[in-house]
Amino acid sequence: MADHSGSPRFRALFQSALQSYEEKAGVKLADHPLALQLQNCQNVDSITAVLQGQAQVLSEFSGSNRVVMSIQSTVSILTRLSATAPLAVDIDLVR
Repeated sequence: MADHSGSPRFRALFQSALQSYEEKAGVKLADHPLALQLQNCQNVDSITAVLQGQAQVLSEFSGSNRVVMSIQSTVSILTRLSATAPLAVDIDLVR
């Protein structure tokens, strides 16, 4: 059996972070336009396309291409982690 003792702590930290974001940004994370776009994504490629579009704007603004280069691997890793049973519940909070 897997030890799920970290789940309540993770949930509490995540909820605190969401509340802090809402207070600072003035909008719930789930209502942010980028979050709404990501909710319509059905696979790694569609998620990557949305994030690369956002990163492209950032790189044009800041002159850095590092963010664009790491998106595919990050999304791929998170997708694999979300398929892992003990982590799926906690990662689903992020999705």
